[in-house]
Amino acid sequence: MTSIHWRFFWYRNVSSNQSYTFKPLSDDGTTEEYYTLSPAGHIHTGRYVCRAGRGNSYYTDYSEPQFLWSGDLQSTVSLTVNPNRTQHFTSGTSVSLSCEEKVNSTGWRLMRCTEKGVEDLVESRWVTKSGSTQTRDSGVYWCESGSGENSNAINITVTDGDVILESPVHPVTEGDTVTLVCKHRTNISNIIKADFYKDGVLIRNETTGEKTIPVVSKSDEGFYKCTSNEG
Repeated sequence: MTSIHWRFFWYRNVSSNQSYTFKPLSDDGTTEEYYTLSPAGHIHTGRYVCRAGRGNSYYTDYSEPQFLWSGDLQSTVSLTVNPNRTQHFTSGTSVSLSCEEKVNSTGWRLMRCTEKGVEDLVESRWVTKSGSTQTRDSGVYWCESGSGENSNAINITVTDGDVILESPVHPVTEGDTVTLVCKHRTNISNIIKADFYKDGVLIRNETTGEKTIPVVSKSDEGFYKCTSNEG
């Protein structure tokens, strides 16, 4: 699409009375194919979409939503997940999310962004999803304090498939040792033959269901997944 004679409109997905609406970031849109939030802050954390328009009557469909997280890397509140992994099975899986204070902080709450929008889950320190954990529980979670801070954000996936990859919730630093574990829903021993992929490329076949990176380096960054036919 050429940008000649087009204007671009930008929206933030906000909740109101248990429903979700698109709130425009500006009334007139922009002639540029981008929108700048400056200075970016915690208030900009949320879900955004855009669309293009020409004249006063023609508009394209909304884009696919994109989640933007803006927070303090040295926040006084930290979100932890137990079990310590980003992927979880449906049914029978107990997942606990906890907002932990590093120093005194007031009025914080647990937040979640899903395909519907951003929502306030509960005004308490922790929330546990047990037994009834469903795919709809997938989303980006973080803690938000009354003083305007955001904790780290964690992308949690709940799947009804048979295989998940167990990997650390929080980013690791160079020099650390990391073990990735391929888990099958019906295999109690967790010892399975598995194929490990990085950015869609097969990197290793393992008979133990585990792949260890002894010394993490910058080159190890990427998207990992595993597959297995064993149950």
